[in-house]
Amino acid sequence: MSRILPAIMVTGVMAFSLLGCGGREAPPPEVTSRPVKIFVVEGGVTDAQRTFPGRIDAAQRAELAFRVPGQLQEILVKEGDLVEEKQVIARLDPTDFDIALKDRQATFDNAQSNFERAKELIVDGNISRMDYDNLEANFRTAQAALSQAQVDLEYTVLEAPFKGRIARRSVENFEDVLAKQTVFTLQNVDQLDVVIDLPESVVRMVRARTPEEISVSREDRVQRTVAYAVFEGQSDQRFALTEKEIATKADEQTQTFRATFTMDAPTAFTVLPGMTANVLLDFSQIVAQVDTVKRVPVRAVQADSGLDPRVWVLDPDSMTVSSKAVTIGRMTGRRIEVTDGLYGGEEIVAVGAPFLAEGMKVTRMAQTEQAVPREDDPH
Repeated sequence: MSRILPAIMVTGVMAFSLLGCGGREAPPPEVTSRPVKIFVVEGGVTDAQRTFPGRIDAAQRAELAFRVPGQLQEILVKEGDLVEEKQVIARLDPTDFDIALKDRQATFDNAQSNFERAKELIVDGNISRMDYDNLEANFRTAQAALSQAQVDLEYTVLEAPFKGRIARRSVENFEDVLAKQTVFTLQNVDQLDVVIDLPESVVRMVRARTPEEISVSREDRVQRTVAYAVFEGQSDQRFALTEKEIATKADEQTQTFRATFTMDAPTAFTVLPGMTANVLLDFSQIVAQVDTVKRVPVRAVQADSGLDPRVWVLDPDSMTVSSKAVTIGRMTGRRIEVTDGLYGGEEIVAVGAPFLAEGMKVTRMAQTEQAVPREDDPH
């Protein structure tokens, strides 16, 4: 029995060897494409035309209040009412102010009479200079008190400082109000502000300078930067916007810059503060003047056989890549400057570049994996 088993084992090994020699080995699977992460270079046509959500605000607004305390006697307007400039919109009870004015008037009349007599007496030396000066001081004090009482009585009437709409009423009639306590919020709705939040890349385009900083002035850029507002339900209409101001400090939470534009209020439909709009910014007329330095992920720049820097540019139609020579500058964090070779808008390989070859087919990684690496991301 012990001799039979080795014979069987030898026979099986020989048979296996013959099968191995007679059969063909399957070729390794051919790699048809390689997955890569794509980075879109900023500054191209897609960056030159951008759309941002905006919010509407009144171009001119004011919190209206009485300058003296008192009890409300009349509220003459309602929320939503249109008012004209200098129109009376509320009154305080003037009784106490009338009494104060009469008291100040009597004090003033007495001080004035005494001062007029003192003028005659001082000429003949019938009154000392000190007494004369005291009477004059009393007269000046009474005169100032009378003027203040007259002004306080005028302050019991609240007028609209400009033409606009009553946006909010903060008190009820017959309430006691304090001086400078808000009674109404008034908004001028003939002119509207449209406020948007701009990312750093767009602000850099708006405020960009040429290397000499003389070829395109800020005023020229403003005139050549086209901005429009589009409202929901009115997509067939565009309303021209004028730049009003752009913040130079980013919001601490969103890291965006507040930009404000102005426009004339539409007449065909109602637009009120608090509503929303889409803002279209078109930088196509100035994009050629913008600084040509591009910032790309460090991993996107590779060295060719001659150790010259290059990037792999994607052809989205054929989904193939080709090598593009670039000139690089300073490296900041996980980004590096490309000073020449890229014009903006190109799609380059950000991850996977060391494994590519000219004309190789690639596929985009899943959209959730396409995020641009942040400064604090690990390698």
